[in-house]
Amino acid sequence: MASSALKEQQRDLENKANDLSKLQKGKSFFIHCSSLNIAKNHQVRKKYTIQLGENELVLKELDLLQEDANVYKLIGPVLVKQDLAEANANVRKRIEYISAELKRLDAALQDLEEKQTSKKDAIWHDRDYTVETFVLRGQREGQSLAMSFTSTKNFLQRFCVDDFQTRTGAQSSFFSNGLLPSLGANINQGTKLRKNIISPFNPRYRAWEMFLVILVIYSAWVCPFQFAFLTYKQDALFIFDNIVNGFFAIDIVLTFFVAYVDSQSYLLVDSRKKIAVRYISTWFIFDVCSTAPLQPISLLLTEHSSGVGFKVLNMLRLWRLRRVSSLFARLEKDIRFNYFWIRCTKLITVTLFAVHCAGCFYYLIADRHPNPERTWIGAVYPKFKEESLWNRYVTSMYWSIVTLTTTGYGDLHAENTGEMLFDIFYMLFNLGLTSYLIGNMTNLVVHWTSRTRDFRDTVGAASEFAKRNRLPPSIQNQLLSHICLKFRTDGLKQQDTLSSLPKAIRSSISNHLFFPIIRNARLFQGLSHDNLFQLVTELEAEYFPPKEDVILQNEAPMDMYILVSGAVDLIVNIDGHDQVIGKVTEGELFGEVGLLCHRPQPYTARTTEISQILRLNRNALMNIIHENSDDGRIIMNNFYKDLENSGLQSHKRPGSIYSEQLDVRAEGENYYHANQIYDLSGEPLIQGNSVAAENDRTKSGYGMEVKSIAEDDQTALHVAVRTGHPENVRILLEGGANVNKLDAKGRTPISLAENQGNKCIYDLLLSYQNTRSTNEQKIELLEESSYETRNKQFKETHTGVTTCSSSYQKDSLCSSSEALNHSAEAEVRKINTIRVTIHMNNASQKQLAKLINLPGSIDELFRIAGQKYGGYNFTKMVNSENAEIDDLSVIRDGDHLFLIPEQSETMSDMRP
Repeated sequence: MASSALKEQQRDLENKANDLSKLQKGKSFFIHCSSLNIAKNHQVRKKYTIQLGENELVLKELDLLQEDANVYKLIGPVLVKQDLAEANANVRKRIEYISAELKRLDAALQDLEEKQTSKKDAIWHDRDYTVETFVLRGQREGQSLAMSFTSTKNFLQRFCVDDFQTRTGAQSSFFSNGLLPSLGANINQGTKLRKNIISPFNPRYRAWEMFLVILVIYSAWVCPFQFAFLTYKQDALFIFDNIVNGFFAIDIVLTFFVAYVDSQSYLLVDSRKKIAVRYISTWFIFDVCSTAPLQPISLLLTEHSSGVGFKVLNMLRLWRLRRVSSLFARLEKDIRFNYFWIRCTKLITVTLFAVHCAGCFYYLIADRHPNPERTWIGAVYPKFKEESLWNRYVTSMYWSIVTLTTTGYGDLHAENTGEMLFDIFYMLFNLGLTSYLIGNMTNLVVHWTSRTRDFRDTVGAASEFAKRNRLPPSIQNQLLSHICLKFRTDGLKQQDTLSSLPKAIRSSISNHLFFPIIRNARLFQGLSHDNLFQLVTELEAEYFPPKEDVILQNEAPMDMYILVSGAVDLIVNIDGHDQVIGKVTEGELFGEVGLLCHRPQPYTARTTEISQILRLNRNALMNIIHENSDDGRIIMNNFYKDLENSGLQSHKRPGSIYSEQLDVRAEGENYYHANQIYDLSGEPLIQGNSVAAENDRTKSGYGMEVKSIAEDDQTALHVAVRTGHPENVRILLEGGANVNKLDAKGRTPISLAENQGNKCIYDLLLSYQNTRSTNEQKIELLEESSYETRNKQFKETHTGVTTCSSSYQKDSLCSSSEALNHSAEAEVRKINTIRVTIHMNNASQKQLAKLINLPGSIDELFRIAGQKYGGYNFTKMVNSENAEIDDLSVIRDGDHLFLIPEQSETMSDMRP
């Protein structure tokens, strides 16, 4: 009945599994198709997001234009003039259209994701229902017994199958058996053992070894017991002993066919000759002696088996205990077993075996003594030999345990010299055994409490440090809170565990834990999946206690942070008072302002509760932005919009980042935003009416007012000089900033740089001051030819609203800005940034070298050199390699030029 019911149940289960498989295939195909649609819609949404951000910037730049500004629409290769209002309306229509498309895509994506989720839930529900039905039926049919048997079987398999085999499922090749191959080993170097050779890692051989371990435990108990208490072996014990010996004899033969691991190469050796030589030269003799049937041999030779000599030889069976030692050594390294309990089991086993052997040997001394009453047991039980075997064995174990524990009740004590000598050696042995037990147990217990001890020592040292250095209470609290939180998180060992793993596994873990967090962060919305995955792998998780500073105001920006859990306050110190200007909630970023603007952090970030924070290094972020310009543009657009919409702008103060600039630039990565306008195709829109724009000079490369005045009458150039950023100074100078503008204290930017001792910025300001007149002449030349240059250099396939500007930039995201760089402008920029050292090449008269700015022509260079060297008429110049130079374009910044006077042309090959 039970068998037929079980078969019927199996048939029902198979039918249900087939139905479930068909259903899952259909649902899986739907999930695959929906995943493709979701990915496609995400790509379209990404493009629309880029276009929306760029057109919003277009609209802002159009609002900055004057009403009489000229706006041009590029149709093919022709620029068509367009009314400013019409251009503004067209851009607004584009923004409305893109916004509507984004809403439609968001709704479609949400619908697809909901359907996909419902299908997945249905698959899991069907699978769970099938499993639950099977379990319930199994319980009704008595299958719980089979399940318990399976659990027991799985537990016993732990002893027979190595941990790496349970995880890999491979058992045949030695590469999959956990052995380390030699360097350069490949699949063609023999990964299989020879025929009829057994791997020592084979699960069946492991099971055989476990069976022998059980027989070893029997031998370890019975050998001392027979030696002390039995004068002859009983029939049943005799038969069983010989059966056990037979199993060990089989193992001796089997060992000649078991491969071994070479101790030098750590590879399996499967040569039969080497296996035999190794076994015979090591343990073969001991195994034979411990397995030999000594009692039958004794009966054959002496007609009795009670001789002491044969009993002593019978103790050789204890040699088999090495198998138990090997088993414990293997289990201690098996991660499926608890190390603490394995060690405790080993210590208990050693103790019980020592007690058993000592009791048996002590009874043997009393049993062999000629006067039974003068023995330790005969003094209490004069006729102890007539007592039952059980009473004698228990009495011996009682004495052994009392002596081992050094209790010594005195009821059983030595009565003759032999017993006294045995007691002496046994007590000495107890000293070593007790030390071994106490040392191991202490080590196990202390290991549990070592972290707490180290924590208390660290807290004490930190408290002493704070008192000795008179730290304020706020810093003391932060110090102790950090140590306490570190103690709590160190137990997790998260960072140590991740650091020890291969990069691929670390990436998978980070992607599983942090990808949803970084995907929902505002700064990274719209980024591709690949770049988000790259960012996730660079994240590092940290814990911060309450009231700990994560970022300090005005510190160098090295990282940005994402709050996973907890809360953070953004604090600004104004006139010596801390003022909270914002709060960071879960999933939001902070620290990105200073990092992306390459400026000191504008605020202090302080936790208000225990917080988990993800840290992203600046270099990692900039490398990813640099390699992916489209996603970099998305990040900067998101940041610019977030900066404009945040409440931080209401907390402006002179010299802060919010009053200095609202544009965003990643220094060294060539990203500009407020000064660039993009149409739907991603090309920049150039500001119009170059003549008027050049005359006004109202905007710098940073998109800020170069002539704007702060409360202390400092211009943007004053601020850039004070903060020490040469790149900012250069951009402001190109935008027309006045190097001689006075602030409220009567300081010009050039004098401020001189007072600060910043030679780089001072030389830059001095260079622009000296060449200002030359720049103005070149700019006029640029204005006359700008329209013609634009018609030649704009891409023919580009269409959109285009405006013209003279605010040319050296660095830009889009290559279209290079179309505005007329050859005259390139010449001006090159000349204005090149400094050379000139020498007079005259053998009769040596003059000091002169450092000058390279002028616009060779004749002008000769004229300046003539003034520097007292009226000489120079006609030629050579470089340091004595090569004549007749074109200024080959001269580089820092070159040494040797000028030859007219009367010294014949000696042009000589230099001082």
